[in-house]
Amino acid sequence: MPNRLAHETSPYLLQHADNPVDWWPWSEEAFEEARRSDRPVLLSVGYSSCHWCHVMAHESFEDEATADFLNAHFVNVKVDREERPDVDAVYMEAVQAATGQGGWPMTVFLTPEAEPFYFGTYFPPAPRHGMPSFRQVLEGVRSAWTDRRDEVAEVAGKIVRDLAGREISYGGTEAPGEQELAQALLGLTREYDPQRGGFGGAPKFPPSMVIEFLLRHHARTGAEGALQMAQDTGERMARGGIYDQLGGGFARYSVDRDWVVPHFEKMLYDNALLCRVYAHLWRATGSDLARRVALETADFMVRELRTEQGGFASALDADSDDGTGRHVEGAYYVWTPGQLREALGDDDAELAARYFGVTEEGTFEEGASVLQLPQREEVFEAGRIASVRQRLLERRASRPAPGRDDKVVAAWNGLAIAALAETGAYFDRPDLVEAAVGAADLLVRVHLDEQARLTRTSKDGRAGANAGVLEDYGDVAEGFLALASVTGEGVWLDFAGFLLDHVLARFVDEESGALYDTAADAERLIRRPQDPTDNAVPSGWSAAAGALLGYAAHTGSEPHRRAAERALGVVKALGPRVPRFIGWGLAVAEALLDGPREVAVVGPSLSDEATKTLHRTALLGTAPGAVVAVGAAESDEFPLLADRPLQQGAPAAYVCRNFTCDAPTTDPERLREALSS
Repeated sequence: MPNRLAHETSPYLLQHADNPVDWWPWSEEAFEEARRSDRPVLLSVGYSSCHWCHVMAHESFEDEATADFLNAHFVNVKVDREERPDVDAVYMEAVQAATGQGGWPMTVFLTPEAEPFYFGTYFPPAPRHGMPSFRQVLEGVRSAWTDRRDEVAEVAGKIVRDLAGREISYGGTEAPGEQELAQALLGLTREYDPQRGGFGGAPKFPPSMVIEFLLRHHARTGAEGALQMAQDTGERMARGGIYDQLGGGFARYSVDRDWVVPHFEKMLYDNALLCRVYAHLWRATGSDLARRVALETADFMVRELRTEQGGFASALDADSDDGTGRHVEGAYYVWTPGQLREALGDDDAELAARYFGVTEEGTFEEGASVLQLPQREEVFEAGRIASVRQRLLERRASRPAPGRDDKVVAAWNGLAIAALAETGAYFDRPDLVEAAVGAADLLVRVHLDEQARLTRTSKDGRAGANAGVLEDYGDVAEGFLALASVTGEGVWLDFAGFLLDHVLARFVDEESGALYDTAADAERLIRRPQDPTDNAVPSGWSAAAGALLGYAAHTGSEPHRRAAERALGVVKALGPRVPRFIGWGLAVAEALLDGPREVAVVGPSLSDEATKTLHRTALLGTAPGAVVAVGAAESDEFPLLADRPLQQGAPAAYVCRNFTCDAPTTDPERLREALSS
């Protein structure tokens, strides 16, 4: 018998719809049931491509005896953290405060008033490694609830009070200046791994937003060290096992310092951010490797993550069937020498093993290797390598594919729109720009209501029930702004404006300028979440600041610019201290220090060749956060085009910043210089 999750849109919740556990979705009804039956709430939070979530589900939530105990003594609530980042954030903060660490699956026990009193992450079915079994935990919690209720209430109350007292040290409303950004660069230099690229030790996450800051800092100041860290990190990741050497796209993170063995799930947000940053790396350096990785990652997203409705799915699982019926992490991606011989024959298998670093011992489990591109003296014949890669890709396609989480998350689609629009424009790939437009159309059709309020997720073209959070508004506006610059269609600027008006009205603290992750009129949780740090994705705070700044540059709107400047106060506070965790905030601060520059390109029409050349030159400018408007002379498509005539009948580009404009130019070379100095 399916439980209450059978009608949800989240693939993660649907994975649990046939569990014997009587799951509830997060809802007021679940807490009413807890009050009515005087039972505590078990809150279980995860996401569909999470390996240990699958493990705990199989060991405990599919087990009849465990389910019977849960159903008798708890009201069991299942949450997809990707659908409800607000619920996840509030309780993860409690878990981290209490235990010093967090992760998924997240297991939290709550009172019927939603106050947490006991927490953990994964619990095994039997005690091991000093961890109690899940059943022991459940029995302990039931006993405390039954016999020591006053103690439970006291603990829950203290936790909620402590959370309420954890207001972030905001650092005022003044944006960072030269000094703070130089200190941030120095901090990154100290944490940089010069042997392997990247920052810190294992596990190693792709630092896409930090690389964006380094590229912008180099563009603004000429700092060679910043560019070197960005280039070397980009190359090491692209040559490592974290990058799919056959199909393109990046895995979630590397379990080792050398980027060799990934945690194999592929997330839309990582690939969108990395696609864009490699395109920008190519723009700054002309690197063939960066160009290839940007295009292959874009092609991966379109080929494997695009949904029938034109949006982009959230993730591919790490686990898949290894051919024997067992679900094994990485089974789809790894190779043994024997598997290479079966696919390629002896001679080409030997070549492939040398080229991709496949050994008899293996770099992964059971003698299998993750494909890499080790640095070698040997020169390989390009045609033969292309043939080997194609045949391995075809053989891999016959393996059972990893599962796909088909829900469309607004924020991550915003990131994908920006990446695909820019990559398509840089490399003359109109199909990629079309894919970006298709995803933007889906967001407008399905995720936006009549008041331009965003819904967080959809699936199969059907909007989910959860309101958009700040990162949705910020990232979708960012995607729309990029699309406006690339396509010359001012409607995308208009849509970005509608979203950012909601940010100003519903997410900003009027007094301090601080931003909240949830709207003022959103569902009340035990606290209003507010996290300015950039982790796997730009925080809503940084994303909104960047989009507000870009929109202000396009329109001259003082309220939007002032809101962006005030929001960047947190970067002034955190940038010098923890630069790795505020990378997008630092990148936005670079744009603010540079202006950002406003570029208007006018011509007789968008199809005119000289106009297209100036437009492309403008898009390829490295000035941090520059905005580009293109259109026919006297067009009212963009505010920046107003009063911008042709120059003696020829297309022209106008570059302005900080209320000062250069003389208009018809020369692409002069425009290039104006946007790189």
